[in-house]
Amino acid sequence: MDDGHDRIIRKLQQLAAAAEPTFWGFLGCEFVDLKDGVITIALEAKPHHLNPIGMVHGGVTSSLLDTAMGIIAMIARPEEKVVTTNLNVHFVSPLYAGRLLVTAELVHQSRKMITAQGRVEDSEGNLGTMGTGTFRVI
Repeated sequence: MDDGHDRIIRKLQQLAAAAEPTFWGFLGCEFVDLKDGVITIALEAKPHHLNPIGMVHGGVTSSLLDTAMGIIAMIARPEEKVVTTNLNVHFVSPLYAGRLLVTAELVHQSRKMITAQGRVEDSEGNLGTMGTGTFRVI
């Protein structure tokens, strides 16, 4: 028997496939899971994701946070469109080439605004970047 979670997972997989020719695909994002209100996406950080001193560029982790939190906002309002209005990013420690896992969850929502929080960690669970985002329902 199909439940709502399975339908959401299938929808997210369809969205990820449709997003392949967009910025999502350009970065190299992949959908991993949605469980207990937490979305997980991943990126295999390669040399082109790094800055000149060998760390994952802050713009990459900022984009990953914006993307993951945007997805959780879209899940909260599946019949509406949401756009980022504010993104706060904290670069806690450097991340390097390899698999990055990005999680995001809903913090609060009102009629027209949604707030989410997210984290970017390496494959060993070391926190590199964290942030919050606010999204406007349009």
